[in-house]
Amino acid sequence: MGGSGAASFLKVLAKNFDVLAGPVVSLVYPLYASIRAIETKSPVDDQQWLTYWVLYSMITLFELTFAKLIEWLPFWSYTKLIFTCWLVIPYFSGAAYVYEHFVRPYLVTRQKSVNIWYVPRKKDIFSKPDDILTAAEKYIQENGSEAFEKMIHKSRESTSRSSNYTFYNDTYRYDDDY
Repeated sequence: MGGSGAASFLKVLAKNFDVLAGPVVSLVYPLYASIRAIETKSPVDDQQWLTYWVLYSMITLFELTFAKLIEWLPFWSYTKLIFTCWLVIPYFSGAAYVYEHFVRPYLVTRQKSVNIWYVPRKKDIFSKPDDILTAAEKYIQENGSEAFEKMIHKSRESTSRSSNYTFYNDTYRYDDDY
């Protein structure tokens, strides 16, 4: 029965390092970094984590498809862990590299021929997008600018009596009482 409890614990930890570190490296940290990226205004970190999640999805689909073959590869879990670290660590920009050099060229050449996700936008009878500016222009044409100004004035009066709007900016908070 030789060996201390600490030595046995370290032995189990070393033997199962890939099982323990895999979810942290491939899910926990990317989830945290993705949430932080959403909260910043920089598109660079958004692209890093979006490309990571695209590649993670592709790796997962590969594993699910070839599970019977992968179970015969003894170092697959360690290889996946090292590759995932390369994808995740921003210093290496592995996700951006793989996406830019392998995934994007394949998808962009295919996308020009067939886009299965295309959904045409709904247009009104004048073939203009249905938005607030188009609706305002149409109202002014039908009722005149004075009627439009009266409507805006009534709207501001009723809003100022009924509610208090708060607008947020990342660096400044200001309240507006209409």
